[in-house]
Amino acid sequence: MSDTKKEQEREELHRAIWAIADELRGAVDGWDFKHYVLGTMFYRFVSEHLCYYVNKGEWEAGDTGFDYAALPDEQAAELREDLICEMGFFLLPGQLFCNVLARAEQDENLNMTLEQVFGAIEASAAGTESEADFSGLFDDFDVNNNKLGSTVAKRNEKLRKLLAGVADMKLGDMRSHDIDAFGDAYEYLMAMYASNAGKSGGEYFTPADVSVLLTRLGTVGRTEVNRVYDPACGSGSLLLKALTVLGKDKVTGGFFGQEKNITTYNLCRINMFLHEVPFDKFDIACEDTLVSPEHWDEQPFDLIVSNPPYSIKWEGKSNPVLINDPRFSPAGVLAPEGKADLAFIMHSLAWLESNGTAAIVCFPGVMYRSGAEQKIRQYLVSNNFVDAIIQLPSNLFFGTTISTCIMVLRKNKRDNGVMFIDASAECVKVTNNNRLTAENIDRIVSTYAERKEIPHFSHLAAYRELEANKFNLSVSTYVEAEDTREAVDIVKLNAELKRIVAHADELRADIDAIIAEIEGGES
Repeated sequence: MSDTKKEQEREELHRAIWAIADELRGAVDGWDFKHYVLGTMFYRFVSEHLCYYVNKGEWEAGDTGFDYAALPDEQAAELREDLICEMGFFLLPGQLFCNVLARAEQDENLNMTLEQVFGAIEASAAGTESEADFSGLFDDFDVNNNKLGSTVAKRNEKLRKLLAGVADMKLGDMRSHDIDAFGDAYEYLMAMYASNAGKSGGEYFTPADVSVLLTRLGTVGRTEVNRVYDPACGSGSLLLKALTVLGKDKVTGGFFGQEKNITTYNLCRINMFLHEVPFDKFDIACEDTLVSPEHWDEQPFDLIVSNPPYSIKWEGKSNPVLINDPRFSPAGVLAPEGKADLAFIMHSLAWLESNGTAAIVCFPGVMYRSGAEQKIRQYLVSNNFVDAIIQLPSNLFFGTTISTCIMVLRKNKRDNGVMFIDASAECVKVTNNNRLTAENIDRIVSTYAERKEIPHFSHLAAYRELEANKFNLSVSTYVEAEDTREAVDIVKLNAELKRIVAHADELRADIDAIIAEIEGGES
């Protein structure tokens, strides 16, 4: 498929998604409505995925007319155990999206039908290896929410429109994965609602351009990675960006993450499925990463990408256990209780493979604040873990205009310097936000990879320079901003001033003469 054709299909898909949101506006408006659209998309996806998996096996065995969706439920039940083992879940043909949709107009209890189907999906995985990946996935899809309608009939009418709208989305045939339509639709929907929801939505979503930059910084010189990790994974779009940057099947060991907010945790797991990540290739945990970290027993991660929450409160020194935690103890001090930023940095460093790279979005204050944060920066620099600091443009993220930066960490650096890049002007304005273009990203990544010194853009600072600046890591300390003021010719300016003064003297003399003449005439 040509790039033009792919782009046309994307645009058509995006228009269809917007049409669904517009159709149901006023029912469950804004950020919360995403759960209904995403849940329905996920229901359609797993239905088609399961159906295609069974059909493909029968077609290859010679039964080219076989269709699992048309199979009697009693006969299909015989496949339950094998399909749960292979797919992680099971649905009877009568529970498939296409069949529920076909009966929707005549189903006076559609809300209960959907509730039973969603329960069946989760129940099928109970007690199996995939249980953690499916449990609670539909908790935010409340079919009896009064916002859908004041009566069952009104709620069912909204649910019918929702099913029909998602059915009309051109998400491609399961036999062709040219445009990754389900995953693309998910990201578009998340971005659409995040942009309209301000901070409440933006805190769950890292814009695609920033995600690409982080992933490319973390994969310089690599064509594939083993295991990708995000300690504050949100809805998972940043975690999955390695698929876009490196290509399918280039993340060999899978995706790992942790998310404190249970609603966002559910969105992340849905996102994994919609990007066709098998249930045994991702492990997303729902806990507070800083005080209850998961994945202790996993191998370290060779790619860590993250956009953790900025300057949030955490237990810090009020929890006496944390100072002896092997993630934090090497620095000899904990991040302040009201500013957990560097706690996420220390956690990521501890989880990083010896030859891996971590690229983490940071609040700018962590680069220059004194006290405990200065001591942690000194530890990071003195042990040669900080590879680069990149200043980003302002207004890149939904819900905030601050100019964030990126810290790149490595454990096997090739020099003992820190690369500082001032990319604050590397953007274009799109509606109300700034965006990184492909050219912007290319310039930042190539400068980082080649350690290039570019006047007013980048500087490789040696350890002594960092030490002399008391481990201040603000880019502006090391990269001098270009003076865009108009150059002034001092000689020319002095000559002009002399001319003005001489002219003023002449005027003053003329005025004095006029005054003297007037005074003489009066006497």
